[in-house]
Amino acid sequence: MSTPAHVGLLGGGVIGGGWAARFLVNGIDVTVFDPAPETAPRIQRMLDNARRAYGALTLAPLAEPGRLRVTDRVAEAVADADFVQESAPEREDVKRALLAEASRAARPEVVIASSTSGLLPTRLQADCAGPERVVVGHPFNPVYLMPLVEVVGGQHTDPATRDRAAAVYRAVGMHPLIVRREIDAFIADRLMEALWREALHLVDGDIATVDEIDQAVAYGPGLRWSFMGTFLTYRLAGGAAGMRHFLAQFGPALKLPWTHTTAPELTEALIDKIADQSDAQAGHRAIEDWERLRDDCLVAVLQGLRSQDTGAGRTLKDYEALLFDRGQARAVAGDLPPDRPLVLCRLRVRPDWVDYNDHMTESRYLQVFGDASDAFVRYAGFDDAYLKDRGSFFTVETHLRHLAEVSASRTIATATQVLGADTKRVHVFHTMTLDEPGAADHGRVLATAEHMLLHVAVETGRAGPWAEPLASRIAAAAAAHADLPTPEGAGRRISMG
Repeated sequence: MSTPAHVGLLGGGVIGGGWAARFLVNGIDVTVFDPAPETAPRIQRMLDNARRAYGALTLAPLAEPGRLRVTDRVAEAVADADFVQESAPEREDVKRALLAEASRAARPEVVIASSTSGLLPTRLQADCAGPERVVVGHPFNPVYLMPLVEVVGGQHTDPATRDRAAAVYRAVGMHPLIVRREIDAFIADRLMEALWREALHLVDGDIATVDEIDQAVAYGPGLRWSFMGTFLTYRLAGGAAGMRHFLAQFGPALKLPWTHTTAPELTEALIDKIADQSDAQAGHRAIEDWERLRDDCLVAVLQGLRSQDTGAGRTLKDYEALLFDRGQARAVAGDLPPDRPLVLCRLRVRPDWVDYNDHMTESRYLQVFGDASDAFVRYAGFDDAYLKDRGSFFTVETHLRHLAEVSASRTIATATQVLGADTKRVHVFHTMTLDEPGAADHGRVLATAEHMLLHVAVETGRAGPWAEPLASRIAAAAAAHADLPTPEGAGRRISMG
C-alpha cells in the first residue's frame, strides 16, 4: 500500500513536525512519540503553515486533514502504523535505541525510516528486529514543502524496502532519490557542506558578510539550481561542444588554490562574527514571518517550474494528478450523492487573487468556475490517458453572475449541476458559496456560472461523441440531476429589462 492510512512518527521537532504536517495535510492519520509538552501545539502551527502553503500551491482537491495524536510511548506511536518515520536528534545512540524499540513494537511488515541527515543506515539498523525493513528517508526543511527525500539502504536493507519507502513518499508529493550506496551525509548534504565550508572561510577572512554571501547564492547560481544542477549548468557553459569542451577549458582551474577543502576553526571570535551578522541580516522580523516568506517563495518557484514541466515542478504536477485522481475516486466511490449538485471544488482565496479592496478579482471568479468544470470532467473519468488517446473538451459558452464579494483567505466551494447533455455536449451550472461552517455567512452565494462544454475527438480534431467512461458517467449525472429544480439564474442573459 503506497498511501498509508496511519503513520507513526518518532520525534516531533522541526523535522518530525514537518513530516507530521505533510502526512496530515494529505489526509493521513499521525501518531507522534515525543514527551515534550509543546509538541502538539508546535505541530499544529506547522500544519497551519502547510495548509496555508498548499492552498496557494495547488487548486487540486485536498483530502480532509488526518487526525493527530501525541504520545509519550514509542510502542503506542508505532503499534498500529502502516509506516514509521524517525526524526530524533542527530545522535547515533538515541536513534539506534529508538529504532530498535520501534522495530519490536511495529508490525513486522512495516517499513521504518530514519530522517538522519548523515548517519549510516547500517549502524542505525544494527540493533533492530527485522533490519531488512529499516531505511533512511532524509528530507529537507520545510518537510511539508520541499520535495526531495534521499532514500538510503544499509547492508541489511532489502531493496524492496527502499522501493516501498519511495512509493510512500511519492504518494505525498515528494521526489525520492534512491542513493546507490551508503556514504556519510549522503549526496545533498555533502554538496551543501562544501559550500558551507567555503562560506565560513569567506566570513572568517572578512571577504564577505553572511548577507553578501547569501546574495551571491540567491541572485546567482541558486536561481539555476532550482531546475538545473551543477553538471547540466556546466555542460551549457561548454556551448555546443558540451561537457568535454568545458572540462578542457576550465578543468585546469581546479588545480588553483581558490577554495578550501576543510572548514576554518570555529573560534569564539568567528562564532560571534557569524552570529552578529546573522542577527543583523534577519533584522526585526520574527522567525514565523521568515518561515512564511520562505514558504511563499518556495510556492512561487514550484509553480513557476510546474509551468515549465521541469525539476521539482514536474513532481508538483505529478502530485496534483494524484490529488485529482483521489478526488475523482472519492466522488465515483459514492462520497457525493449523485442526485444533488456535486461539490467537487473547494479552495481558499489566495492573497494574490484580490484587488486593492481585498476582494477577489473578476478573472479569478472565471478561473474558479473553469476549475469546477475541470473537476466535473475528471469526476466523469477524464485523465491524461483520455486526453492523449480519445480527446478533450472546450468551454464554448459562458455566462457569469457576480452576486457578492469575497476576500482573501476565505474558503469557498463550488457545486455543479448538470442541466443537460447529449453525445458531445454537456450543459453545467456552477454555484459558488462561502464554505466555512460556523461562520455567520456560511453558505452565502457569491456567484454563479453557466457553461456549455463541447467534446473534441483526438482523431479528427473536431467536435465528436464522448468516449467511455465519460459518455456513460456524463449521461448518468444528467439523468440523476434531471429532476432537480432549475437553479435561479439559469438561462439568464444580460439585459436592462
